[in-house]
Amino acid sequence: MDAPLVFTESDEHIHPTHLPLRLIAAGTAGNVMEWYDFAVYGYFAATIGRHFFPSSDATTSLIAAFGVFAAGFLMRPLGGVVFGHIGDHVGRKAALTISVLAMAIPTFLIGILPGYAVLGPTAAVLLVILRMIQGLSVGGEYTTSIVFLVEGAGRNHRGFAGSWSGFGATGGMLLGSAVGALVTLTLSRGEVASWGWRLPFLAGLFVGLAGLYIRRHIPELPHPKADSSAGSPVWQALRTHWRTILRIGLLNVINGVGFYVSFVFLVTYMQTIGKLSEAAALEINTVNMIALLAMFPVAGWVSDRIGRKPLLIAGIGGLLVLSWPLFWALHHPSSASWNFAGQLGFAVLIGLFGGALPVTMVETTPREVRCSAISVGYNLCVGVLGGMTPMVATWLIQRTRDDLAPAYYIMAAALISLVIAVSLPKMTKAEA
Repeated sequence: MDAPLVFTESDEHIHPTHLPLRLIAAGTAGNVMEWYDFAVYGYFAATIGRHFFPSSDATTSLIAAFGVFAAGFLMRPLGGVVFGHIGDHVGRKAALTISVLAMAIPTFLIGILPGYAVLGPTAAVLLVILRMIQGLSVGGEYTTSIVFLVEGAGRNHRGFAGSWSGFGATGGMLLGSAVGALVTLTLSRGEVASWGWRLPFLAGLFVGLAGLYIRRHIPELPHPKADSSAGSPVWQALRTHWRTILRIGLLNVINGVGFYVSFVFLVTYMQTIGKLSEAAALEINTVNMIALLAMFPVAGWVSDRIGRKPLLIAGIGGLLVLSWPLFWALHHPSSASWNFAGQLGFAVLIGLFGGALPVTMVETTPREVRCSAISVGYNLCVGVLGGMTPMVATWLIQRTRDDLAPAYYIMAAALISLVIAVSLPKMTKAEA
């Protein structure tokens, strides 16, 4: 019987009444590294496309660059299987430590990788391989950190604790955006196009080493090991809790589409459609990511008091209704204020459901296969949709000749996830 599960008293351990800061630091450190790199790649996609996929058509190069972005995401389901097994069978700490290394090293190598002009097609192949390794890492990092944070928190702070996983991921993307803005502000356009785009990737090595240091000095939280006689934890999850996995995947459809349109694709959109400079687009993106950053813990805190479901419905339903008006605001060439307002609307709505989504996933899965179930469900959805979203959004505009086409893509995703959110059982307050 694959009925939704909720936390019980047997889940309580370690910190029943408070939320330790060390837990937050350890849970978010790797996410900062993981998403810093993915953000930097997305923000400099046009430049990377020219270096590794030269073409007389700029749009073709951009689609190819976003295709490599998608290739990394397509490895996330496999990464979810690998790191889900490690997290459930060996321990949460082991999975988190290995994943941060698997991101830091390829990030540095991308920064020193010669382009097409030097290596020819080999350069593109090597870029794809490095992105695939990073995709494996991300497939295990984010979901394992969610489990680590929520399990280590007291029962009155689960929503708030889980929201810091999104805070870390967004913080990494914010750091990538800020570093990108700094590079474009301090270097000339020619210097950025020639070699400046590499600097954020090289700096990522130091971010990764800092995350590794923090992870190596955290205690392992006790957790029930999966039954080895029943096969791998992933197989147990697929066999006995496949409906829960499916529910997690469908609930994250809007996460995969909405987030990557709003904070990866829109940087390019504001330049190509909004006619803003690269520096202006990155500056707007940075400020709005600060707003999103603030929304996550606020939404998580509120969910501990009124429940998870109201926030999920409000945020996802808001995207269903308001995505077109927000894209209309973005469709004001050379108007920084309109572009800022449009992206800010997306930040608020994504923050509403994003702050409550992590704890919802953890509270609806059994502890012994929790890493595996969440990793498979989340990564099958976000790995496919999230990675392909910038490329699909670019293709939709090119195909339909409608600059507002990405709004319909978000609305369709929101409708799917809203149906799942509405059908969830009433999520009780954390203190119940």
